[in-house]
Amino acid sequence: MTSSTPAAPLRLRWTTPASHWTEAAPIGNGAIGGMVFGDADGRIGLNDASLWSGTPGCPDRALAAVRANGAGPERLAEVRAAVAARDDETVERLLRTFEGPWSQEFLPLGDLEVAVGAPGADGYERVLDLGNAVAEERFATAGTTVRRASWASAVDGVLVVDVTADAPVSGRVRLSSPLRIAERTAEAAEEGGELRLVVETPVDGSPAHEPDAPAHVWRDETDGDGFDPAAAVAVVVRTDGSVVARDGAVEITGARRITAMLATETNHRLAWNRAPQAERAELLAAAHRRALAGARTGPEALRAAHEAEAARLLGRSALTLGRANGSALDVTSLLAEGDDAAVAEALYAFGRYALVSSSRAGSPPANLQGLWNASMRPPWSSNYTVNINTQMNYWLAERTGLGELHTPLVDLIERVAERGTEVASALYGARGWVAHHNTDPWGYALPVGGGHGATSWAFWPMGGLWLADHLWQRWEYGRDLGELRERILPLLIGASAFVLDWLIEDEGGALGTSPSTSPENSFRRADGSTGSVSTSTGMDLALCRATLERTLAAAEAAGADDPLLAEIRAALPRIPGPRVIAEGGVGPAGQIAEWGADVAATDPHHRHLSHLIALHPLHAIDLERTPELAEAARRTLDARGGGAMGWSWAWKIAMRARLGDAETAHALLREAIHPYLADPDVDLPTDGSEWGGLLPNLFSTHPPFQLDGNFGFTAAIAEMLVSTGRGTQDDPIRLLPALPESWPDGRITGVHTRAGVSVDLTWSGGRPTDVTVTDQTGSAPQRVIVSFRGERSELAVTPRAGGDA
Repeated sequence: MTSSTPAAPLRLRWTTPASHWTEAAPIGNGAIGGMVFGDADGRIGLNDASLWSGTPGCPDRALAAVRANGAGPERLAEVRAAVAARDDETVERLLRTFEGPWSQEFLPLGDLEVAVGAPGADGYERVLDLGNAVAEERFATAGTTVRRASWASAVDGVLVVDVTADAPVSGRVRLSSPLRIAERTAEAAEEGGELRLVVETPVDGSPAHEPDAPAHVWRDETDGDGFDPAAAVAVVVRTDGSVVARDGAVEITGARRITAMLATETNHRLAWNRAPQAERAELLAAAHRRALAGARTGPEALRAAHEAEAARLLGRSALTLGRANGSALDVTSLLAEGDDAAVAEALYAFGRYALVSSSRAGSPPANLQGLWNASMRPPWSSNYTVNINTQMNYWLAERTGLGELHTPLVDLIERVAERGTEVASALYGARGWVAHHNTDPWGYALPVGGGHGATSWAFWPMGGLWLADHLWQRWEYGRDLGELRERILPLLIGASAFVLDWLIEDEGGALGTSPSTSPENSFRRADGSTGSVSTSTGMDLALCRATLERTLAAAEAAGADDPLLAEIRAALPRIPGPRVIAEGGVGPAGQIAEWGADVAATDPHHRHLSHLIALHPLHAIDLERTPELAEAARRTLDARGGGAMGWSWAWKIAMRARLGDAETAHALLREAIHPYLADPDVDLPTDGSEWGGLLPNLFSTHPPFQLDGNFGFTAAIAEMLVSTGRGTQDDPIRLLPALPESWPDGRITGVHTRAGVSVDLTWSGGRPTDVTVTDQTGSAPQRVIVSFRGERSELAVTPRAGGDA
């Protein structure tokens, strides 16, 4: 059967300028991020992905302070003895001595203004094209039609604002920043003008939930271990109008065209790329060279190269559920009407667009807010929270054809492993490397909490093991032997070495973990008090097993040998699999156990689903291979219920898709897409007291705003339509495993599976009508097994075509 014509790229439309940050449209090239407001100032909120508080020495200082406080292998032995004795007070007191201060925070860079009159009340339009990654505005000012296009080019490394007008207009280009400004200049030139800005970031920044700590510490207050926390911004303006420099801005009159090219350079990015830091003048010169090169290239060529590169990535996968090709979706109407099929299309495309915009080689990976932040003290420091949120950011990467965008996360894992090796040895006397629940581009690997954080969230030494799942994904989907041998396997071996040294033997000879927590959740003790520390939580054991199994498989694939492999083979049979709570116990019978003992959860509807990690994303629980465990997982999800916030909804939807629960997944999606209309000028709650939703610019909110929900929705929708199967008899690629009845017709392209293939699927009347399976690695099998409602078929795999996939 001939495939249907692909849908035109989806476009999002707003008919008023943004009054608030959560109404602005995001653009980005992985290094520079912008939020396009379209207001009278022509404001674009600026971020640089590398611009964080702190210095390379922050993790070392934090570890030294924790060690000086008595934390170490001897104290760990005390903790384990107290856990065994059920001396909960001592456990909590001792574990707090392992808590370092905090990871560092992602900071705003400032604002670029390219103002051309005030947009009129009527006729304003702002369109974000999710196919070519350009935000375009059209409005009238003083009777003249103005078009303003904004994009951030990964090809040329510049953010561009290109303004054209039907008649001569006046304009202004200006830079500002909430950071400490060391230098700011504006100059007129024959062809336009130039602006330069040098800023300084804090050498330490405490999260907003630490109100007693100084918000920021600057370099002149401490030595900053010799690191100069400086960033430079250069803007080159080209115009056919007349230019003067006044009050730190470039002012323009009589222009039909104004183009601003902005570039950045930071010592933070140089450190990320393991390059020597530079003098501030050198940073500014580097940014200026890039902006000037953009000006010489010109806006037409810049845009053409940018659009081609963006379309190459964004066009690899698409979802169509009935939207008219080429139409622009009015976002306000879309959210108000609640058409879940239309919103699902938009969210699928928007999540992929956000990852293309916020995760590129050479810069840190997407954080809690992707690449976009306006606050000097963002919620949760806008850091990398690795007990679910960072991982969710990248669930869509391999699945939707964006595998190369996964590499910044691998870069981060390498940095965490370096610091985590020191932490594992110093705190636990363990080999390998460890990470806890927060990190940053400096590689922070300690527990956080500052000695007063609740152990339910502050102590969790499994963060590195969950990150290791992404190392495995890189191999399983990409099959790059060079990357496996050089990067992935050494990191997996290090993670497994930590597992082997962390595991302890119980009285029955099984291996487990102590102390052990289930992230951010707690249970009720027999005396009615609340506790969070036990032994061998379900999540711990699932991660330990998966890490060891994958290290063995990776070593076999790489043809490598290591003395550790024998230890792994001996340990694996002694690690229990997921446990189902039996009838007559304290806990909920028939559900997957969250803690090592049967206890009652203090919050049975908790947002975290940690003990179900074996279902998603680890694949250890499967409908066909482990039907009893799958049913127990379903009961567990039933008890957890609906209602949550963006990322938790996304996780629940993905899990329901794995279980084939189409209508429940659909109901959760419908919950998740309601508009969140709270006043953005009022602080949003951060305690989970309100459920999230979608903000006016489609950003997902916890609240507060977090982009993990957007990334997670894309991945979850893919799970509903094409499984991740290996294409074998015992693990077929399931087609439409969780298709809602209300989506009877549609098409999805470019969904990758663990068989090393991508699937293009068209369905009608709820049944597949056209399936194409294409080799994406050059080493996929010639034939794969696909299934639909239990019916199996063998399909030939189309060889990979030359050029880009």
